[in-house]
Amino acid sequence: MTTQDDAASSPGASGETRTWTVPSKLAGQRLDLALRELEPSLSRARIKVAIAKGAVKVNGRHVAKGGTVSEGDEVSLVVGVAADPEAPAIPEPDAPLVVLAESEDWVIVDKPAGQASAPLRNGETGALANAIAGHYPETQGVGYSPREPGLLHRLDTQTSGVLLVARSKETYDELADALKAGDIEKKYLLLCKEGDLADEGTIEIPIANHPKDSRRVYPCIHPRDVMRNSPRPALTEYVVKERKNGIALVEVSISRAIRHQIRAHFSAIGSPLLGDVLYGGAPIEGLARHALHASFIGYQKKAVEPFAVSSELPPDLRALID
Repeated sequence: MTTQDDAASSPGASGETRTWTVPSKLAGQRLDLALRELEPSLSRARIKVAIAKGAVKVNGRHVAKGGTVSEGDEVSLVVGVAADPEAPAIPEPDAPLVVLAESEDWVIVDKPAGQASAPLRNGETGALANAIAGHYPETQGVGYSPREPGLLHRLDTQTSGVLLVARSKETYDELADALKAGDIEKKYLLLCKEGDLADEGTIEIPIANHPKDSRRVYPCIHPRDVMRNSPRPALTEYVVKERKNGIALVEVSISRAIRHQIRAHFSAIGSPLLGDVLYGGAPIEGLARHALHASFIGYQKKAVEPFAVSSELPPDLRALID
């Protein structure tokens, strides 16, 4: 339910406060993501600005970035504080961009490790989104925010691999719904210490925001962690493709993913990714990132032209097992 403060004179006025009650479906969500669901007209960047400026409260109290909400919580927002405009990604038509496949509806690109998916601040360049906006101008204004032209999803800066880009609003809407429904197939390749890892398995450990470290997520293994942290369900299926030199090359299948899900899940079962020091992985000489690569994306339903696109394991990761 949405209500407006009696003192507000007009929608979006600087003194307007809007209030929502968190429904059960958003319980355990991060505050910024929940607010985005409650008020779709606000971009993620504007919500973050409001949280940073103390204009968002939960049950009358300020909540730190990364905090979560529970069913029945009252979330309030001073609307005018969230009005800072979000500038679009600056097009860089000469920036390198590896295109794996394209159609009139979509483009599938191969992101290198070390490159951000999208700029974090207005005016920032060098991200994959800048190259997309430069090479495919029609993507500008399409998607989740102006700084993410056509991007249906993101990869961590140090994760390489396939990213899906929509070239029109209609395509974006259909594929975004498909992602939420789990209809888009995604696969990843990772390298971890072989240890006692089974040949195949399913990891079903719920994940919450980390209570003390915003850089990480927290796999809730113990029932008390579930009670305390209101985690979200998370499912990761895997098959070991190769074992060599004490290292396992693992293929992961996942449809709907939570932030850092694969990294956190493999850490939770005692097989952190090589180079993933944030989640307990061993640093590897000559490897400047964690050993994770988005290797496949596929979609075969409805009006958008179907696709099934793969990306091979990059040389820096292949060298570790060879």
